[in-house]
Amino acid sequence: MKKVLPIGITDFQELIQGNYYFIDKTKLIEDMLTFGAKVTLFTRPRRFGKTLNMSMLRYFWDIQNAEENKKLFQGLYIENSFCFAEQGKYPVIYLSLKDMKSTSWEDCLESMKLFIQNLFYQYRYILPKLDFFAKARFSKYVNGDSNLAELSFSLKFLTELLSEYYQVKVMLLIDEYDTPIVSGYENGYYEDAIAFFRNFYSAALKDNVNLQLGVMTGILRVAKEGIFSGLNNLAVYSVLDEKYSSYFGLTEKEVKDILDYYKLEHDIQKVKEWYDGYLFGNTEIYNPWSIISYVANQKIEAYWIGTSSNALINQMLEKARQEQSDIFKTLETLFQGKSILQKIQKGSDFHDLIHVEEVWQLFLYSGYLTVGQELEQGFYQLKIPNKEVYSFFQESFIQKFLGNITNFSTLVTALVQKEWKKFEEILQMIVMNSFSYFDITMEDEKVYHVFMIGLLSVLQEQYYIHSNRESGYGRYDISIEPKDKTKSGFILEFKTAKSKEELEKRAREAFLQIEEKQYDVEMKERGIVDIVKLGIAFCGKTLKVEVQE
Repeated sequence: MKKVLPIGITDFQELIQGNYYFIDKTKLIEDMLTFGAKVTLFTRPRRFGKTLNMSMLRYFWDIQNAEENKKLFQGLYIENSFCFAEQGKYPVIYLSLKDMKSTSWEDCLESMKLFIQNLFYQYRYILPKLDFFAKARFSKYVNGDSNLAELSFSLKFLTELLSEYYQVKVMLLIDEYDTPIVSGYENGYYEDAIAFFRNFYSAALKDNVNLQLGVMTGILRVAKEGIFSGLNNLAVYSVLDEKYSSYFGLTEKEVKDILDYYKLEHDIQKVKEWYDGYLFGNTEIYNPWSIISYVANQKIEAYWIGTSSNALINQMLEKARQEQSDIFKTLETLFQGKSILQKIQKGSDFHDLIHVEEVWQLFLYSGYLTVGQELEQGFYQLKIPNKEVYSFFQESFIQKFLGNITNFSTLVTALVQKEWKKFEEILQMIVMNSFSYFDITMEDEKVYHVFMIGLLSVLQEQYYIHSNRESGYGRYDISIEPKDKTKSGFILEFKTAKSKEELEKRAREAFLQIEEKQYDVEMKERGIVDIVKLGIAFCGKTLKVEVQE
């Protein structure tokens, strides 16, 4: 019988004992013990194996149930490593903050009290060995009576108690450390959250004589906020770094192995197109959540994109729209499958998010973009990694910021089937509904250009979408070139009108410009016989289409 696929399984013990399909990442332990810093932070997108790896570290090092845990590593890489002598040698404090999301600071503080209460309760067995003062303080945490200051130093206090109890230093594992900070930013209590967690983390990690190693995971590195100030023993490894790059996500060999095991090796090309494309350091990486979901369902579709609210990114794009940012023009380039050049800071400062350009860092670290290559210090080529993420931009962001996705589909169908009256009516409806979002001057042609690129991007599967390319005696606005040369191609030219009365005239001028400047030359040279020319004129929320097949 085939092994069960570990969909949603993040507990290492459950995965091993349940006979789930397991990809051995235990060399991570050896590398961390050999080359690791005192405190290590791994930043990766969600669902890329951070929690499972942290669970693996927990079971490996934990002094409790050491002999039972030892069995979990039988037959794995680490069992034959010289580092296996470190198995079961340390008390481990494991925190997962992935669910620490609150709508107010008051709720966040109450959640932390409950969190710390449950954490201390796990170690109630040490109470008999504590002196009077330590026992009293421990009891305050367990009873939920601790104040803000006591909560701030609770983690450090627990390391002191466990180190004293076991007479050995402590391993501190903090999974998704940035979740409550991001939640604070999204819900308006960022300053309170950062003030608390700065003390909470730094107290336990900085100059703590009871700490053996600290390991943290998250999506972002909050660099300039003082959380890690003074931590000269901190090493940060993001998607931009080669070290540890293969331990989060799946390598090409690992993907081929799993496809072969489940007799799906014939689908490797489609799998690569949909779920590959990430570059961590110099290592090619597949999305593990999507791969496992695909193997389970044996159907190519988007699995990963629906696993997060993307609230922070949505906020940034909303802000960009209000500020008339060029971000949507840059998104146009990405929609065409091209790369963009951006300066990427290895650390993120939430105060910098007042600048909408920071959205590219969020896209990168969150997994919606990936690095093509580093051109010079700090400047990277960024691109959409695969078809799964491309569908996210199509269906999520386009829907949110441009209109109803159903209207898009109907519009595209009308275009391809050459139902021009229907095409004009639907496009008019979309413009009426969508341009209410844009607080900008509608006389600007580039607004409509970017808007239309967003609409037509849903055709990328069957067509090449080109924008502002030279052909004939000038540059057309948009061409839609079929990958199947027997199908029709389309060339679109846009004009703006000062009044509704001018719409028909300007649409005619746009159409004639395609004719006169022979914008169809390039497509003809590629063997496309049937080319439809569309002139479209806009005046505010009103438009007119001139078409000739």
